[in-house]
Amino acid sequence: MPDAASRLVSVAEQLLGAPLPVRVRAWDGSQAGPPGAPVIVVRNRRALRRMLFKPGELGMARAWVAGDLDIEGDLYTALGAMGGLLWEQDDEGGGRSLADTVRDPAARAAVRDLIRLVGPPLPPAPPREEVRRRRHLHTRRTDKRAISHHYDVGNDFYSLVLGPSMVYSCAYWEDDGSLETAQRDKLELVCRKLGLKPGQRLLDVGCGWGSMAVHAAREHGVSVVGVTLSQEQAAFARKRVADEGLTDRVEIRVQDYRDVRDGPYDAISSIGMAEHVGAERYLDYARDLYGLLRPGGRLLNHQIARRPQQDESAYEVDAFIDSYVFPDGELAPLGTTVTMLERAGFEVRDVESLREHYARTLRAWVTNLEGDWARATRLAGFGRARVWRLYMAASALAFERNQIGVNQVLAVRTPETGTSGLPARTRTWNA
Repeated sequence: MPDAASRLVSVAEQLLGAPLPVRVRAWDGSQAGPPGAPVIVVRNRRALRRMLFKPGELGMARAWVAGDLDIEGDLYTALGAMGGLLWEQDDEGGGRSLADTVRDPAARAAVRDLIRLVGPPLPPAPPREEVRRRRHLHTRRTDKRAISHHYDVGNDFYSLVLGPSMVYSCAYWEDDGSLETAQRDKLELVCRKLGLKPGQRLLDVGCGWGSMAVHAAREHGVSVVGVTLSQEQAAFARKRVADEGLTDRVEIRVQDYRDVRDGPYDAISSIGMAEHVGAERYLDYARDLYGLLRPGGRLLNHQIARRPQQDESAYEVDAFIDSYVFPDGELAPLGTTVTMLERAGFEVRDVESLREHYARTLRAWVTNLEGDWARATRLAGFGRARVWRLYMAASALAFERNQIGVNQVLAVRTPETGTSGLPARTRTWNA
C-alpha cells in the first residue's frame, strides 16, 4: 500500500483537479509532492479529520491552530501557493467544482480512500481559541465581547508584536526607517489631515493603547477624549498618559462610541475601528460621528476595505477571521463607506490608499512575533500565537495581491455656507 504522504497527495489532486503545488510530509515520515516546494507537515490523522468534517478554510485553520498541521520553510511562500490553489480558483476559472467532484468516480474513490486513511470518523472538538460563529448583531454587549476577544490577549503580547509604538493599524512608510518611525509618521499624517491646533477637542474612537491620543496632545496641543471597549487597553493607555504628564489634556474612557454625549468636537479620528461596526449599523455609526462634530469639524476614517462583488448579497465574512481573529468584524468596499459617510451628511474631501503600507506593516509584525516566538507562546498561549502568525502573514499577502486594501477617508461636516475650512490644495500634508 502507498505511504500516507503519497495517498494524501493523490487524494488532494483528485479533489482539487489540479497538481498540488506543495510537498507533503505525513505522520509516518513519508514525503510526496514536487521537490523543492514548501512542505506541509501533517502531524497526525486528527488534522485530516478536522478538514474532512469541516472542508475548506475553517478545517485547515483548526488543524493549524491545534498544531496538527504545520509548514516548513517560508510561511509566505507556502501560503501563497496554497492560497492560489484553494482560494483564488473561482476568480481564475481553474480547479474542480463540487458538482464535478460528486460526478467524478475517481474523485469519489479518492474521498473513500481519505476516509479509510483518517480512521474512525469522529470529529475532533475545535481548538479552545475558536469563537462560535453567530449572526452579527452588533449590539453593545456583543461588540464588547468581540473586542475583548481580540484585544484583551495581554498588553505584553501586543507590545512584543507591535513594538514600542503600540499602534495596531497600518504604518506610513516614507523611507526605509523603522516600524516605530513609520507609525509615528502615520499618526502625524492623521493629525495634519485633521488640521489639529492647540486648544481644539479631538475624539479618538477606538483609541487602542492611547498612541494617537498621546501624540495629538503632546505634538499639537489638543485636548483628547479616547474611547475603547477594552479594559486592558484603557489601563495601559491611562498609565501612558500619566507617564507623559498629559492627564490634564487626555481622558481615556471605557465607553461605546454610541454613548459619547459631550460633543461637539473639532475633530474625530477613527483608526482601524470601523471594521467592527457592521454593514447594518454603518450608517448609524456615520450619523453618530457627524452629530458629535461642530460645523466645519473633520473626520479621519482609517479603514480596511474589501473588493466589491458582482452580487453584494453573496458576501460572507471570512470563516477563519470570524472564528479566531475578529468576531463580528465585517469589511465593506471603499465605495460603500464613502456613500454611507455622504448619506450621513459628510462631505468627503480626500481618499488615500495605504494598501502597500499595510502589507509592509504586517510583515514587520510577523518578524517581531517570530523573533521572540517562545515568549509569545508563553504570553498568549500556543494556539493564540499561531492564530496571530497565520492571520498576519495571510493578511500581508492579501494586501500585496490587492485582495483587500486600506484607506484614509477625510470628511468634513461642511456647514450650510459651504465653507469647508480646507485649503484648496489639500495634499500639502504629504510634504
